[in-house]
Amino acid sequence: MNIQEHMKLDMTKNLAVLLMDDHIDLTMEQALSIVLNSDTYQRMQNEKTHLIYQSPRYVYAFLANELKKGRME
Repeated sequence: MNIQEHMKLDMTKNLAVLLMDDHIDLTMEQALSIVLNSDTYQRMQNEKTHLIYQSPRYVYAFLANELKKGRME
């Protein structure tokens, strides 16, 4: 596993934890499912967006906005 793959996995875990912090009724499995099925996650997988190099809270802001509005902006 290269460093970028490790960073993607770490970011995914952090996003799920932040999501659980905001929605205390979510389990880890539910939070991971939400993250993995999001446009934010898809964009995070694209190296050109450089999202994996940002802080988890910065990326989470995109995810939270996507969940609120139903789309990535």
